[in-house]
This record gives sequence, structure tokens and C-alpha cells, in this order.
Amino acid sequence: MGILRFIFNVAWFISGGLVMGLFWVLAGIIACLTIIGIPFARSCFVIAQLTFWPFGKDIENREYVNRQHDIGTGTLGFIGNIIWFVFFGFWLCLGHLLHAVACFVTIIGIPFGIAHIKLAMLSFAPIGQIVVDNR
Repeated sequence: MGILRFIFNVAWFISGGLVMGLFWVLAGIIACLTIIGIPFARSCFVIAQLTFWPFGKDIENREYVNRQHDIGTGTLGFIGNIIWFVFFGFWLCLGHLLHAVACFVTIIGIPFGIAHIKLAMLSFAPIGQIVVDNR
């Protein structure tokens, strides 16, 4: 399965992963301009790495993975997700959804469209989520 993931990741990178990954990096750089935005920027860079190579990775709720409640999975995480969505999330979600529609037009692009949908859901509310390897 490793070679198949590699092939999918290379095809993904060429057909849209590079563009959306760069948008995530840009969002992270913009978030770094304020002290309040630095935790958001760190998340942007982690998600940008996922966006460049999404196959073989999955997104899970951090509370489920760590088996404990933390600051990002509670009320403050919810407020952080609202702030995130207002400033960055809407635009990144829209970009992923537009790429997903373009991928779904072709039959061979369906796995890429599904990956874009997964990343669109993550860009909607990334706080309290963690990137893990597929099992």
C-alpha cells in the first residue's frame, strides 16, 4: 500500500495539493502577524503539510485520541473555531470545495475530491483536531 499512497500523493500534489497547501502556508504567515494568531499559524503549517501529502493521514478529534479533555476541545476551542472561521476558515473551505467540484468532474479525480472534502471540513473548524497516520 505504500507505493500506492506515494503515487496518489504525487498525483494529488500536481493536481491541486500544491495550490491549496500554499494557501494554508499563506494563512499561517498572515496569522503570525499578531501574537494572538500564532497558535492558529502553527495549526496552519501542520495542516499545510497534510494538504501537500494527504493520503495515508487522517484527522481525528484530539479528545478522542488523547483520551482527555484539553483547552482546545472545550469552550475556548469552540470560540477559537469561530474566530478561525471568520478570518481564515471560510476562504480555505471555499477553496477546497471548488477544487473538490473540479476533481469530481472526472471519474479518476474522485479520490482527490474526497480528500478535498475532508480538508474542507478541517478548514471549517481545525481547533481540537489532530492529524494521525491511517491505521
